[in-house]
Amino acid sequence: MPNILVTGANGQVGRELSVIAPHYDHTFHFMSKSELDITKPTTIEQLIITTPIDIIINCAAYTAVDKAEREPDIAHHINAIGTQNLAEIAKKHQITLIHLSTDYVFNGTNTTPYRETDPPSPNSIYGHTKRDGETALLKINPPNSIIIRTSWLYSNYGKNFVKTIQRLAKENDSINVVSDQIGCPTYAADLAHLIMTILPKLTNTKAKIYHYANEGQASWYEFAQEIITQSQLNCTVTPIPTSDYPTAAARPPYSVLDTTTIKNTFQVTIPNWKESLKHCLHQYTKTKYNTH
Repeated sequence: MPNILVTGANGQVGRELSVIAPHYDHTFHFMSKSELDITKPTTIEQLIITTPIDIIINCAAYTAVDKAEREPDIAHHINAIGTQNLAEIAKKHQITLIHLSTDYVFNGTNTTPYRETDPPSPNSIYGHTKRDGETALLKINPPNSIIIRTSWLYSNYGKNFVKTIQRLAKENDSINVVSDQIGCPTYAADLAHLIMTILPKLTNTKAKIYHYANEGQASWYEFAQEIITQSQLNCTVTPIPTSDYPTAAARPPYSVLDTTTIKNTFQVTIPNWKESLKHCLHQYTKTKYNTH
């Protein structure tokens, strides 16, 4: 029975992993930032010594993209140094490490989906710190470990685009949403299931990178429209260019991820983003009105 440590347990993927954990014959140790600070290697080492761990799923990250422009050192410590610490400990103790990264390691100038072999070129502090974390892990190279880049995550937990659009649509007759940024909306629950599906199939001797996102692509405007339609809300969505909605951090205008490698390597099927959104909204409604 493998012992699995999940860092960043209060994040979207961490929460979704906790939902499905009872269905697996593993012992899970879910640790939030307050319970395990990955920027402190002695703290991680002490946990590993007292609680034998076979697998680490690193969901811990600094994800406040705009705030990172004002707090580059904090973002770097969590996203780069924290990942480096986990990689070094994973190598020392022969622990499998699953590390989550992001489409923001790319600058978005591609016109075709990004492959794992495409050179990263981040255009934000957040993207740079996540890429630095990837680089550290690949250099340390703990065996049987992987990096999963994903994009546009949403779920029933925490702050995310789906919740924001639902709230705004209930409060307003119309909203403006950027239409010239294209990506892959990804349901965190699908990613959690994917991680648990591929875990027993990991046999790589060197650390590898895989891309995972729901099938299909959309602009934020199209994503917002679908959220409002599926939520049966009465609100008009108006498309606007990025130039009309300035942010502290630059976003990649195109960050669609090519998922061919992960599908072929592990023989997995990835749901379309609209179907996954429907499932997410259904789960939210079921949970919201469940009185038990």
